[in-house]
Amino acid sequence: MSRNSMTRALARTTLTIGFAASLCASLQGCFLAVAGAAAGGTALVATDRRTVGAQTEDREIQVKALKDLTNGLPDSSHLNVAVFNQRVLLTGEVPDEASKQKAEIIVRNIANVGSIVNELAVQPASSFSTRANDSYLEGRVKSELVMYKDISANNFKVVSERGVVYLMGLVTVDEGNIAANAASTVPGVMQVVKCYQYIQPQQAMAANSQANGNAPTPAPVSAAEAPQVGAVPDSGVSSRPLDQQAPAPVMDSSPAHPGSNGATM
Repeated sequence: MSRNSMTRALARTTLTIGFAASLCASLQGCFLAVAGAAAGGTALVATDRRTVGAQTEDREIQVKALKDLTNGLPDSSHLNVAVFNQRVLLTGEVPDEASKQKAEIIVRNIANVGSIVNELAVQPASSFSTRANDSYLEGRVKSELVMYKDISANNFKVVSERGVVYLMGLVTVDEGNIAANAASTVPGVMQVVKCYQYIQPQQAMAANSQANGNAPTPAPVSAAEAPQVGAVPDSGVSSRPLDQQAPAPVMDSSPAHPGSNGATM
C-alpha cells in the first residue's frame, strides 16, 4: 500500500472513531438530561401545593401564551410569562401602551386562565446583561428562601425583571411577608412585588400534608456538593454585606384582571 493510501486510511479511521465517541457522549448526555428532568418533575409534583392537574395546566398555559404573544406582538417586544395556579404574570418590555393591552387580551383568550397580572413596562427591551443579572437574582432569591425554616421555598415562584423580583405562590399572609422580606435583603434586588394567591393557615396545613405525603426523602447534600448559581452579576449587584444595605421596597402587584374563566383570585 502506498504512503498516500495509508495516510487516507488512517485519517478515515480516526474520523470514524472520533464520530462514534462524540455520538456516544451525546446520547449519554441526552439520557442523563431526560432522567434528571423526570426525577426533578416527580419531586416538583410531590412537594407543590398545587394539584398535579393544576401544574400540568399551568405548563400548557405558559407554552400557549408564549407562542401567541410572540406571534401577536411587535418583534421589538421582550416578554416573560410565569404561570402559577392559573394566574398569569406578564413581565418584560413592550414598545407602546397598545402592545401592553394587546398582550393581556391575547392571554385572556387562552383557555383556563384564571387571572392576569400585567406588569409589562412600556420601554425599550432590556439588554442581555440585564437579563443575565435577572437570572442571577432569581437564583440568589431562591437560595435565600431556603434558609428560612418558617416557609418552604417550593411554595414560591420567583421571577426577576430589571432587578425587580416578583413572587408568586399559594401562601398564607405570614408566609408571603416572610418571603418578601427575605427577598428584599438580597443584594441587587431593586424592589419586591407580591403576586400571591392567599390561602388560610388551615388550607396551607392541609395542602402541605397532601403534598408531602408522597414526597421522596431527599439525600443529605454537603456544602461542597450544593448547587451554585452559574450566572455572574453585573455592576448593579453590590457585594456589600447585607447588614450595610437597606432592604429593597416591598409592594403589591398591580390588580389581577379576570382571565378566560372570569376569576381574579
